[in-house]
Amino acid sequence: MPVKAKTKTDKKRVYCDVSKCLGCRSCEIACAVEHSKGKTLLLAINETPLPIHRRRVQAVEQLIISDACHHCEDAPCVSACMSGSMYKAEDGSTQHDEEKCVGCWMCIMVCPFGAISRQKQLALKCDLCKDRKEGLACVEACPTKALKIQD
Repeated sequence: MPVKAKTKTDKKRVYCDVSKCLGCRSCEIACAVEHSKGKTLLLAINETPLPIHRRRVQAVEQLIISDACHHCEDAPCVSACMSGSMYKAEDGSTQHDEEKCVGCWMCIMVCPFGAISRQKQLALKCDLCKDRKEGLACVEACPTKALKIQD
């Protein structure tokens, strides 16, 4: 069987090993700090409004899981977005252009994972730390290594 060559449309995904997740919310804090203006916890907790995490820890059928946007190949949020603010990036990830967002919330309504939230008039979702040079904040912050990046 031939091995599929990587292309620039191959995207990374974050998976949660539920057998290791403690529900400590370190991933949520790291995500909020990463998306803050100050990029440190001390500066982030003093921001108004407080930065919002794009990852959430929740109980699902008696399991604790850290979840975020699944960057679906055929993303319903992209299809439903009337302003074009939800789009597929060159790397295959699903991204959001905040400047184009009109706050219609169609993306929130059609997301099968409930991975899009809102802050004032903007939709918020995992952007795979697009402004970071290396690694993902949530994965690096996980004390049990329950979060893993896979292609």
